[in-house]
Amino acid sequence: MRMWAGSRAVRSSLLMLLLTAANVGAPPPALSEDDLGGSGRGGRHKRRAFPGPHFHPTSPTNVTAQMSAHAYLPCRIKNLGNKSVSWIRNRDSHILTVDRYTFISDERFAAWHQAATQTWTLQIKFVQERDAGSYECQVSTEPKMSHFVQLDVITPQVTIAGEADIYVNSGSTVTIKCVITQALEEPNYIFWYHDDRRVVSAGSGRVLTVDRHPPDTSVGSLTIPSPSLSDSGNYTCAPASLSQASVMLHVLSGEHPAAMQRGTTSTTDTSGGPELRLHQSVLMAALISLLLCVCSPSFT
Repeated sequence: MRMWAGSRAVRSSLLMLLLTAANVGAPPPALSEDDLGGSGRGGRHKRRAFPGPHFHPTSPTNVTAQMSAHAYLPCRIKNLGNKSVSWIRNRDSHILTVDRYTFISDERFAAWHQAATQTWTLQIKFVQERDAGSYECQVSTEPKMSHFVQLDVITPQVTIAGEADIYVNSGSTVTIKCVITQALEEPNYIFWYHDDRRVVSAGSGRVLTVDRHPPDTSVGSLTIPSPSLSDSGNYTCAPASLSQASVMLHVLSGEHPAAMQRGTTSTTDTSGGPELRLHQSVLMAALISLLLCVCSPSFT
């Protein structure tokens, strides 16, 4: 009796395995008109067709980046499924990336995927002016789907406020200002150089500051509270990853700073001294006497 019960348990187990295998290999049941979203009766819960990949309307079409900064070109794709995403540079049709793989030797280019937002982002490090142009985000559907992003690169302008030469009396205070315009980002640092030596504030009494003036201007200031003749020379403003600007500082002691600050120079006496002026006076008197003689009636 126990053997029969054991045999029956084994047969039941085998039967369940066979049924499971049959269900796995069996084709799915045919879908009714209601399941397909037809207009028959009882269609309260109708199956809808699964939408294919499509670009999200929030994907930008224009991106602006600052020279030498990093640029990020996002491409948001809904319902991507098992399709691939490629980034292509349009000016030379160069395939930059496919999914997470990079196909260009320029290591500044890379792509990554953010699953939470279904976004494929192309990163370009240390952007150069030549990187400006159109980039294509392409999905491997048939036919291909494309979303285009225009990258604009702006170059900040670096200047020293005022004239190319600054004149100041020794012992007074002078401030040199480095103005950076068209800058989307504030520079990480602004170094100052006096001739070939970097200017530091610690222990020198000099004051270095950086102020941000929205939307796109930064001002770096170098203040010398009591300059001496040794402070004269070339001063260079060197912002991080940007061009440089220079100015000449002239520290005066007893000269004519008011005239020099207006951009004029003092004139030098080129008359040759008192002796030369005496000869000029004698010559002028002789010419006048000759003219009087010529014009008088007795001369004719």
